[in-house]
Amino acid sequence: MSEYQYYEFQAVDRPLSNADRQVLRGLSSRARITATSFTNFYEWGDFRGDPDELMARWFDLHLYFANWGSRRLMMKLPARLVDRDRIGAFLAATDDVMLEDAGENVIISISRDELELEYLDDEDSSWLVALAPLRADLLAGDLRLFYLTWLMAVEAEAIESDEPEPMPGIGPLTEALEAFAAFFGIDHDLVQAAAERNAAIAPADPAPEMVRRVVAAMSDAEKTDLLMRVFNGEPNMSAELRATVRTRLEPETTISPGALRTAADLQARAEDIRLARERAEAELAEAQRRLRAEAAKKAQDVRVEALRQRGETVWEEVETEIMRRNPAGYDKAAALLSDLSVLAEREGGAEEFRVRLQSIRERHAGKGRFLERLVSLG
Repeated sequence: MSEYQYYEFQAVDRPLSNADRQVLRGLSSRARITATSFTNFYEWGDFRGDPDELMARWFDLHLYFANWGSRRLMMKLPARLVDRDRIGAFLAATDDVMLEDAGENVIISISRDELELEYLDDEDSSWLVALAPLRADLLAGDLRLFYLTWLMAVEAEAIESDEPEPMPGIGPLTEALEAFAAFFGIDHDLVQAAAERNAAIAPADPAPEMVRRVVAAMSDAEKTDLLMRVFNGEPNMSAELRATVRTRLEPETTISPGALRTAADLQARAEDIRLARERAEAELAEAQRRLRAEAAKKAQDVRVEALRQRGETVWEEVETEIMRRNPAGYDKAAALLSDLSVLAEREGGAEEFRVRLQSIRERHAGKGRFLERLVSLG
C-alpha cells in the first residue's frame, strides 16, 4: 500500500440530523456515517471535505493520520469555557497547536508531521475512542494535554534549555494522556520524567457544603440564567457550573520559579530514565538467554543419552533421513549428527566421529542443500 489516510469525526454535544447526514454523504459515498460520527479512509485520492469546516459546523472531535507520518487531533469547545490566558502559557513556542474561533466555540487543532512511527492500520477506530476523554478533561479544567504539546516543542528544539516547565509536573497520567503521547510520538522517557511530579489539579468534586456555599452566594439573576439554559438543553452546563465553583473556591496561587524544572532538567532526567530502562532490558534479555541456554542444554542431554543407548542404529537413521532428499530429512539428519558430535566429545570418540562424518560428506557430495546444514560441524 503506497498511501493511506484515515479521517474520523465525532459529534458529542449535538447529534447529526438526517439533513446533516445527507450533506455529509455528498462528501463521500463510502464513508460510515451515523448520528454521531463520520469515518472514512483513503488508499488513493483525498477527502473532498474540509476538516476545519466540518468541525465548525457539525463535530466536536476529529482525528486524522496518514501513513507518511502526519497526525492531527481537533477538539471544539465552548469559548466561554476556554481560558485562553492559561492555555497561552503552554503554547508560546509551538506552531503545532492552533486555537481558532468558530462562532461561540473555539477549535483546538494539534498536529505533527513526518513522524517515524509504526503504521496504525487495524487500530484506526480505537484511537479517537482513547483520546476522546481529553475533551471532557479540558472542560473540567485539566490542562495537562497542553503540557504534552509543550514537550513536543521541547523535542523539536523550539524551547530554550533554561525555560521552566509550564506547570510543576503532570502525574499521575490518565490513559487518555498516555494515548495522546503515543499517538503523537512524544518520547516516552521524556513523558515519564515530566510525570514523576504530580500536577496540581483541582478536585473534580468539591465537598457538597462548599458547592452549596458558592451557589447560595450567586445572585438571583445568575441562578435564573443557569436554570433557563439547563431547561433549554444547552450542553456542557455541568462543566460550566463546576468551573464556576472551582474559580470561586480556589485562592489565587503562585508557583515559585525554583519549584519548576527546566527543559534541560527534564531532558537530562529522561536520559537517566532511558539508560536505566535499557540496562533493565539488557539484564532481562541476558537472564532469558541464560534460561533458554539451560533449557536447551537439558534437552540436549536427554537426546544425547537416548542416542548413546541406541548405538549404531542412530547412524542408520542418519542415512535414512539423508536419502529422503527433502528439507525435513536433511534437517533431521543434521540434528542427529550434531547430537552425535556432542556424544563423541563426551566419550572420547571425537576422532572416530570426524572420520565417519567425512565419509558421509563424500558419499553425499552431490547433495549441496544437505552439506550446507553440516557447516557448523566443521
